[in-house]
Amino acid sequence: MSFNPNAPQLGLIKTSVFVICLLPFGRLLWAAYTGNFGPEPVEFVQRWTGSWTFNLLLVTLSVTPLRSIAGLPWLLRLRRMLGLFCFFYAALHLLSFIGFDHAFDIDEIAKDVVKRPFVIVGFAAFLLLIPLAATSSNRSIRKLGGRRWQELHRNIYLTSILACVHYFWLAKTSALLWPLAYSAGVALLLGWRIRERKRKAIPVPKFQSAKPLKFFRQKPD
Repeated sequence: MSFNPNAPQLGLIKTSVFVICLLPFGRLLWAAYTGNFGPEPVEFVQRWTGSWTFNLLLVTLSVTPLRSIAGLPWLLRLRRMLGLFCFFYAALHLLSFIGFDHAFDIDEIAKDVVKRPFVIVGFAAFLLLIPLAATSSNRSIRKLGGRRWQELHRNIYLTSILACVHYFWLAKTSALLWPLAYSAGVALLLGWRIRERKRKAIPVPKFQSAKPLKFFRQKPD
């Protein structure tokens, strides 16, 4: 039997998810307060924010399959928050690159982009997230229309693929376990969507939807 929370329970769930999503940011604030970033502070911040961007991207992509498989429609009420937190950590990840790593020096950033092309892939993924975050409100859905809004937000699929390429490209050959694990998660979630779209595209045979014909009327006893 599926769990269908009432309004107070759903409010508590949303508050709990909000707090949980803030915990990685709280870890950064605590590290800044205590100075406990480890031997390489810039690398720590970049890896921490990048990992949690990908974590929340996977969780956001998991909402629809979980809703469908487990019969939990209320999970959709959490998807917007999860997506916005994904964008939040992606913005921190980008800020750590252009701010902490290069002190907002455009020339140094350009040289690093040429030297490490995986930065371009990561930046492209971030650019795709911007319109998704900007149109996450109900007002945007009404303004764009449900169909156009859905088509726009399907860009999250391309974003997830670019995130996999970005992660593989920056990882060292001896440390490919996590990029492989994240990529497998993305492949599984996108594969489920492809299968569902194909299943829904199969037309229902006419004989299954036709009503049985009654050749005679049954007389009452």
